[in-house]
Amino acid sequence: MITALRRLYFVRFGFAVVWAALVVATGSELGALGTTLLVVYPLFDVGAAVVDARSSRPVAGLPVGGLPVAGLYVNIVISLLAAAGLAFAGASGVPAVLRVWGAWAVAAGLVQLVVAVGRRRLGGQWPMILSGGLSTIAGTTFVLQAGSSDPTLNSLAGYATLGGIFFLVSAIRLRRAAPERVPAG
Repeated sequence: MITALRRLYFVRFGFAVVWAALVVATGSELGALGTTLLVVYPLFDVGAAVVDARSSRPVAGLPVGGLPVAGLYVNIVISLLAAAGLAFAGASGVPAVLRVWGAWAVAAGLVQLVVAVGRRRLGGQWPMILSGGLSTIAGTTFVLQAGSSDPTLNSLAGYATLGGIFFLVSAIRLRRAAPERVPAG
């Protein structure tokens, strides 16, 4: 489980950085490419949560399942709803996108916080705990930014990059904090 989780965290870091670069490169436009990028991000989150849930298996002395895995399934539903919402919001303009993205960031951040707290015995989860907490704050900021006179999507690239960095740090710390253990029996 720990090796799979580390690998997933590295992949999530890479995806976030590439996605953020593409958002910046499109100039925050909501054409077909921009809207597609917006929808792809939560869909990638769905895929990552599915991989994470499937790779969760018992590790000696560490319970699996329960709250962390249930949280992953909640995150799948939230992210699917966000992807659908962003597809529609893309046609309505930047403020609508920021509201949907903000609501998703708050909800997904709370779920990430709960999952990471449930996994803290694995080690390397403090970056995920911080990331979940910051995601809720950032989400609120996106919703507020939607009401500004000149809302932009550039802040989403920063949000993704910072989230990716948290995944990278967690992957590195997870390796050091808890080497792979084989279940007894």
